[in-house]
Amino acid sequence: MSTEAQEKYLRELIAHGLLVECGIPGVYGRSAVFEDIIESFDRYITRLGAKDNPTAVRFPPVLNRAMFEKSGYLKNMPQLAGTIHSFEGDQKAHQQLIAELEEGKDYAHHQKMTDVVLTPAGCYPLYPTLAGNQPAEGRIMDVFSYCFRHEPSVDPARMQMFRMREYVRIGKPEAVQQWRSGWLDLGLEMMQGLGLNVHIALANDPFFGRTGRMLAANQREQELKYELVVPITSEKDPTAVLSFNYHQELFGTLYGIQVAGETAHTGCVGFGMERVALALLKTHGLEPKEWPNHVREKLWPSKQAP
Repeated sequence: MSTEAQEKYLRELIAHGLLVECGIPGVYGRSAVFEDIIESFDRYITRLGAKDNPTAVRFPPVLNRAMFEKSGYLKNMPQLAGTIHSFEGDQKAHQQLIAELEEGKDYAHHQKMTDVVLTPAGCYPLYPTLAGNQPAEGRIMDVFSYCFRHEPSVDPARMQMFRMREYVRIGKPEAVQQWRSGWLDLGLEMMQGLGLNVHIALANDPFFGRTGRMLAANQREQELKYELVVPITSEKDPTAVLSFNYHQELFGTLYGIQVAGETAHTGCVGFGMERVALALLKTHGLEPKEWPNHVREKLWPSKQAP
């Protein structure tokens, strides 16, 4: 449900040229200034994450449908998933499609599901590639991707297409939990250093239905997910900008990932790139050149803000 504050902030961003309307809630073009904030924050993440010497890999914003189905995402969060369909008919079917299109009819029955789906989170394409034995000390991976979630909204911080940068830890349980705990502290320090009013919150994923409510309660009870939240358009309902997840052995079991002969545990820290940019713009103003010096120095240490 939209609020007046969300709509007002969206109108301000569009009027200032930072976002460009595309006719669909949650889908926007980005200006050069907005992109420069994203790119500068991305470099900031890289500098702080360099201590872990992660292995970087970049995937397209689509992934293998069979692997996606294996992940359980459709069982747990079907309302957010984006499958990709395409026309595979003959000439006659094409003529029927054209006729229905021109008449404004539903032509979905002419489309067939393809072997790819839209990526829901940056780390999802990664896990199937890690099947087999990993080094005894585990691994730390660096991924970055456009992601899709079907939740159209006028809240500018709830986009349907957005970018997610993630560091993923693969290893034994103690190592993964210790790494996540370290990033909780570092993430808080990182966001506070950018002048954001941020705090840590216990969280859960938006699981679907009655079974989903039980999954969410279990996730919170075991403290498997934390978020750093910032008041962008609401003090009462702040927005998550970073998430810290401990998957236990879920992906290790699903995809046969092992460390030292045992099923690997995984965890990740995810950075919502657009959300951080929106939080910065809301907090410090719509002109990055006018942001506080200590913020600009962290994001643009060797050049002027846009």
